[in-house]
Amino acid sequence: MSLILTSTAFTEGSDIPMRYTCDGENISPPLSWAGSPPNAKSLVLIVEDPDAPDPAAPERTWVHWVLYNLPATDSGLKQDVASAGLPTGTKEGLNDWQRTGYGGPCPPIGRHRYIHHLYALDTMLPELNSPDKATIIEAMQGHIVDETVLMGTYQHQVRCTYHLWPARYGHLPDGSAS
Repeated sequence: MSLILTSTAFTEGSDIPMRYTCDGENISPPLSWAGSPPNAKSLVLIVEDPDAPDPAAPERTWVHWVLYNLPATDSGLKQDVASAGLPTGTKEGLNDWQRTGYGGPCPPIGRHRYIHHLYALDTMLPELNSPDKATIIEAMQGHIVDETVLMGTYQHQVRCTYHLWPARYGHLPDGSAS
């Protein structure tokens, strides 16, 4: 059996619900996995947006979440998992906001893809002191025994922009008082 990654919040290629984004509660979605190889000692999860800042002209990949040394025997992460709720031994890396923890989709323009990469490793990685994605990728080299992805998409909702308009401009788009 090969490694698979799923979520009860969204399916492969579908929209990520607003509650998991900066327009909503900005909480991590529930994730489940199965099929970890028998020789896997740990898992790595990296969530990233390859369409930043504009999917019509991407310039970089924006990293939203980095976890490493997830126990290979575990089967997932619950919704809204905080640092204290991570499985024993799990370590956190830095996202592109230069902090640990989940940062939900918040695309500046257009519909972006959010790739959830799950890697099974034949080792536990050493303490890397809040590494960034590049450091994790380098440390994993030669140790990946399986990998899978789950991709969801997100685009800001018009109603959210309209809802935020009064706070930014002091009036509604039609000029009426907020």
